[in-house]
Amino acid sequence: MFQDIGLQEWAEQRESGKAITMIDVRSPSEFAESTIPGSLNIPLFDDQERAEIGTLYKQVSVDAAKQRGLEIVSAKLPDFVRKFAEIPGRKAVFCWRGGMRSRTTATLLSLMDIHTYRLAGGYRAYRQWVVSTLEQMEFAPELTVIHGNTGSGKTLLLRKLQEQGYPVIDLEKMAGHRGSVFGQIGLQAHNQKMFDSLLLDDLLRYREAPYVLMEAESKRIGKVVVPEFLMEKKEQGRHIRIDLPTDVRVQIILEDYEPWNNPEGCLLAFRKIKSRIHTPIAAEIEQSLLAGRYDRAVELLLTYYYDPRYAHTEGQYEGAEFTVIRANTVDEAVMEVQRLLPKLV
Repeated sequence: MFQDIGLQEWAEQRESGKAITMIDVRSPSEFAESTIPGSLNIPLFDDQERAEIGTLYKQVSVDAAKQRGLEIVSAKLPDFVRKFAEIPGRKAVFCWRGGMRSRTTATLLSLMDIHTYRLAGGYRAYRQWVVSTLEQMEFAPELTVIHGNTGSGKTLLLRKLQEQGYPVIDLEKMAGHRGSVFGQIGLQAHNQKMFDSLLLDDLLRYREAPYVLMEAESKRIGKVVVPEFLMEKKEQGRHIRIDLPTDVRVQIILEDYEPWNNPEGCLLAFRKIKSRIHTPIAAEIEQSLLAGRYDRAVELLLTYYYDPRYAHTEGQYEGAEFTVIRANTVDEAVMEVQRLLPKLV
């Protein structure tokens, strides 16, 4: 028979580097909404099957739901077992509460001589652990905070540094949002549950680092809210401002957003802020978007909307000292940040 693994034991093993593959047996929509980061999804029931069984459970009887579930599982059992057999090493399954779906899966696999653990309490217990851990989090590393006007390549710079092994917390990636009215274009936004899970993973990974790099984000990014303790650490951190030429910033934005792939989304987003821009300028921006002249639209948005807003936001960092990096490309800025970092530790 299978064995249960508790949240604390699982967390300790993960932190010690003992690899265990987590497998979410909930439906694809449940998995897409939020899961344990790095998990695989091998659903016992797809969304339609889950809805059917749920209806039988509520409207007919528990026995009818179990019978229908058995019929569904029996038909897909060979393929279901094969997928688990192909996963090497230690593995653990989980569902919402560590109940019927994960128990059924673990039992079936054990009968086929495939050993797997079941995560006690399921995803619900994991979520409670994430929330309580974040509430009690004491994050020691100093934050090196990257500032810069919209389009200055802050996110790109951080990701280039992360690829080279620097400790980086990429809040925009975790949120699935770039933090502006245009921020969700071309991205899949995460909810608070998934954001918290991804954030906690990085906080635990870097808690012994001397410093961590992070972008100067606002408290709300798309659908999610950054924990207060991290915002306070940001205010107390060391601050670097990236200054790139406007034409370079325009090109960075075009390459990142690819507005030609979502012209309607860009237009709808612009109309949310249109009333805040001087009327003749707003009219030219809208006409540029409609005509596909995205470089001109971006240039006007930077000059007349985003740059003034950024100047106001940076003014809120009272008493903070900024190290300014003036560069012609993001790669130049990366090299300068690398040169500065040892001096900031």
